[in-house]
Amino acid sequence: MGAKVLLLYGGFSAEKEVSKSSKNDIAQALKSKGYDVIEHELADVWQLLAVIQKEKPAVIYNGLYGNWGEDGEIQALLDMLQIPYTHSPMKASVLGMDKNLTKKIAAECGIKTAPSETKTYAELMQNGTAIDYPYVVKPICDGSSVGVFIVRQESDLKAVHYDTPQMPVMIEKYIAGRELTAMCLEGKSYVVTELKAKNDFYDYQAKYTDGLTTHILPADLPYEVSEACLRYAEKIHQALGCRTLSRSDFRYNPQDGVVFLEINTNPGMTSLSLVPEQAAYIGLSYADLCDKLIQNASFRKR
Repeated sequence: MGAKVLLLYGGFSAEKEVSKSSKNDIAQALKSKGYDVIEHELADVWQLLAVIQKEKPAVIYNGLYGNWGEDGEIQALLDMLQIPYTHSPMKASVLGMDKNLTKKIAAECGIKTAPSETKTYAELMQNGTAIDYPYVVKPICDGSSVGVFIVRQESDLKAVHYDTPQMPVMIEKYIAGRELTAMCLEGKSYVVTELKAKNDFYDYQAKYTDGLTTHILPADLPYEVSEACLRYAEKIHQALGCRTLSRSDFRYNPQDGVVFLEINTNPGMTSLSLVPEQAAYIGLSYADLCDKLIQNASFRKR
């Protein structure tokens, strides 16, 4: 039996169901590579610490998504415990989850982004925004298109709702056009996928419901458009300090060109997920991808 890997899944975010749906495939892949896999659903931190103390894993596979999983929180804990973990380190995770900070860093790297501003939900509802219609409203720190609204006219703003008035949100100019994505694996991007959702918007349901989105791999794009996506994905991966794997999302139309939307420092690994598809396209199996994440696992040294 190989090294002991603690597969951490579930968690406290709105994306915990996505995490749960990924864990069986990840566990099977790691076992096929000879690892001794211990599965643990994160529901209580003290229970996690007890499991770590008992099992003494060599590596923790971070299968958590969203807040508390890919925003630097679990990374900071594992750094303190000095246990190697997969995916990006704490700093990259913090920056990547914060859409506003990511956009500022992207702009400094010469990556084109959409005009935007940040406010609290209460401020938006009370004072509106300087961004022209149509625009997108989304939480500053969340993933999988959770809580994302498209506002095409004033009446659409009534549908925008968050439970917390002081929730920080980004109001971003809506970029019409083609939805594109590219993974960056160990600093290199290889191929672009186009996403064609049957719904008006590539939202949470479209991402995780079989049949609602068509993946075109490779995307049928002009060479310069594909190259822009690949280079942007590599630049932001490097600028944030990501480790092993990330995925960047874009919009493209001839007028605006390629516009960077956001980065995912812990991309989804479900059967419908984009990164395993792109990995397979370049000849890397799902099991080999999971193994690479384990091999590159690390932690911040004291």
